[in-house]
Amino acid sequence: MPWFPRARAARSLALGCAALSAALGACARPAATSSPSPAGPGGAAALPPAPTASAFSRSLTAAEQAWVERTVTALPLRDRVAQLVNVWVLGDYVNADDPTFVRVREWIAQEHVGGVIMSLGSPLEVAAKVNSMQRIALAQPARIPLLVSSDLEPGLGRFEGGTFLPVNAGWLSAGTATVLPTNMAIGATGRPEDARAAGAIIGREARAAGINVVFAPVVDVNNNPNNPVINVRSFGEDPASVARMSAEFVAGLQGEGVAGVAKHFPGHGDTDTDSHNALPVIRSDLARFQSVELVPFRAAAQAGIAGMMSAHIALPAIQGDATTPATLAPGVMTGLLRDSVKFQGVVFTDAMTMEGVGQGYPIEKSCPLAVQAGNDVLLMPSDVKRCVDAVVAAVGRGEIAPARIDASLRRVLALKVRTGAVSRPIVDLEALRATVGAPAHWATAREVAQRAVTLLRDSAGLVPLGAAGTITAVVYAPETEAVAGMSFVSELKAGAKTVRDTRITPRSSVAALDSLAAQASTSDRIVVMTYTRTLEGSGRLAIPAHINAWIDRLASTGKLIVVAGGNPYVIKQFPHVGTYLVTYGRGDALERAAARAVLGRAPISGRSPVTLPGFFARGDGLQRGAAQ
Repeated sequence: MPWFPRARAARSLALGCAALSAALGACARPAATSSPSPAGPGGAAALPPAPTASAFSRSLTAAEQAWVERTVTALPLRDRVAQLVNVWVLGDYVNADDPTFVRVREWIAQEHVGGVIMSLGSPLEVAAKVNSMQRIALAQPARIPLLVSSDLEPGLGRFEGGTFLPVNAGWLSAGTATVLPTNMAIGATGRPEDARAAGAIIGREARAAGINVVFAPVVDVNNNPNNPVINVRSFGEDPASVARMSAEFVAGLQGEGVAGVAKHFPGHGDTDTDSHNALPVIRSDLARFQSVELVPFRAAAQAGIAGMMSAHIALPAIQGDATTPATLAPGVMTGLLRDSVKFQGVVFTDAMTMEGVGQGYPIEKSCPLAVQAGNDVLLMPSDVKRCVDAVVAAVGRGEIAPARIDASLRRVLALKVRTGAVSRPIVDLEALRATVGAPAHWATAREVAQRAVTLLRDSAGLVPLGAAGTITAVVYAPETEAVAGMSFVSELKAGAKTVRDTRITPRSSVAALDSLAAQASTSDRIVVMTYTRTLEGSGRLAIPAHINAWIDRLASTGKLIVVAGGNPYVIKQFPHVGTYLVTYGRGDALERAAARAVLGRAPISGRSPVTLPGFFARGDGLQRGAAQ
């Protein structure tokens, strides 16, 4: 394949953009500010038309294919490799000359990376930053827009804009997008249509913020209660149910023109090790993977999902050793994913900064090996230049064929076309305000959350509370989770006569807990909400032993109701609790749903999508009608 000097490459790409522009209005340099979109219903700014659900499986038009081919041909090798690299960018506000943004600008303008992964920040700032980065990319000679991706498993609301806690004003949110219930909560509803609705809302809001690719759904089968990193991110433990939910989520998400990425291939559910911290080793054989872990991935592929993400896990029965991450194993990423599952879309590595892939593999080895294994996109290498240089050097040594690079680049460029990144790289900020966090989206989140609430134990018939007089409400959460439980307590206070509330943390002393227990003993009911977050890299979901013991002792009062937000398996830490209700997550919708369920202001209909041997089984869930 000929290599073009930069000037010739720019002329060639400009011709390609001109041809594609005629068909799509693509590749034109944006103005300094985006023009307003046509007014939608009620005068609200409308988003450009979304690609149809079939956009991710259709063949490219002649004009689109011509642009892809001209781009591949015109780029020098180093830029072709750089297009396969995606870097991590915070969505916070920073000045244009702030060192962090200067570094981002260098990645785009000098290294010519192909995409960015957005994380945190308010929706408006995320979108504004995306626009700024797209303008930088389009100002380069090649004029290739960025692929913008993000982890949005619970929705764009993951980009929380921050919470302020003034001393006398309670708390105030800096604003957020819609926060959907977790996958496990959706699994508890038993309704695939809820998964489709969640996917559609996530896609619609992501697209409004300029995000083309969503790293969701998690299709891992969570069949290990000790899993510290998947947990409520999974739809459940039954492969067939997870497959149905995953396929519906994909249909909703991609129907909004946003590419979905199923993760973590070939299955991260049966492990008790967090791959952010170390390399998990899964001892299952191929037959087990075919019948369990691969079932949802096949369903996602058949549903037309655009992408798959690798797992940094070792599979001795498949790859022959316990030290090679699946991400770097051709037998997994090519043999299993491409040849067995028949997936032909874009393959993303999980973050290359994680210890699951980093141990024993310096960047000079991991980046070339990931490409050789069959990955198309390298996510978040710790050093962009060294990563690109290493892959280019491997091509020069004959270890990677130039055609292998070009094949990945074609898939990436085609994805940029299919998502509309090429035709509409700049988003309208006013249209975002009319879309993100829409009342209809929040209403759906609340409805799904209410259906998800699951009552797993109620031996003394404490739920619903009925005419209980005084309630002591205790929220347990780590110090970093300042707003956890606030919506729950607020809803309790709105529906109960007298609620005395307090918070405890891992640092609460035994003496303080004993004093609180004495005060709570005078109440008619004690409601303890626990919140343990699935936080990637934390490596644990447990509650401290002295807190467990205290909760277990409260059970002897006969007044205790425990509401588990987040990890549903925590009951094994206080086994004597007789009334146990789970929400599988945190957030306004789930917390208010739990409080309404406890009060009897809403029915309880959820059924557990997972099993904890000795405590509850998949399908368990006491049903309650609304008492009020």
